[in-house]
Amino acid sequence: MLLEGSCHCGAVRFSVQSHHPYPFMRCYCSICRKTAGGGGYAINLAGDNRTLQVEGEEHITIYHARIQNPDDAPFVSQGERRFCRHCGSCLWVYAPDYPDLMHPFASAIDTELPEPPEQTHIMLDFAASWVEIPQKPQDHYFSRYPNESIANWHERLGLTADHPGEGE
Repeated sequence: MLLEGSCHCGAVRFSVQSHHPYPFMRCYCSICRKTAGGGGYAINLAGDNRTLQVEGEEHITIYHARIQNPDDAPFVSQGERRFCRHCGSCLWVYAPDYPDLMHPFASAIDTELPEPPEQTHIMLDFAASWVEIPQKPQDHYFSRYPNESIANWHERLGLTADHPGEGE
């Protein structure tokens, strides 16, 4: 599925092919909450970085988040969070450890996204007290990291871009 996205002011536009376009996971960590805003969480999708096309790349700035989990020493993430330097819209995350992938924020996507049959809620240990976390029987909840990747989630539910809805 071709995903097309943009920032709020229109300085940056991008497109990327995705085999995993369902918004499957809500992340409640402080980094996502503070940089992506929204409902106190961010939703990332998966895109094939080799197909990424960007207009207005000169308007993008990169942020490397400071990770400070209570159990570990603080460090700076290698993940590159891309933002429009004019309006501050979060666009996508890229991690050099996975060069074939990029993860657009669902909030930056202009393409109509398919509705997921369930969602995975992660980093609940870091959710702000004011955030209302939906309680749905089909959803999955994790204090920290989930037990399956976005690709595994799509495969388990039969929700590939080529075969939407199979396996439901």
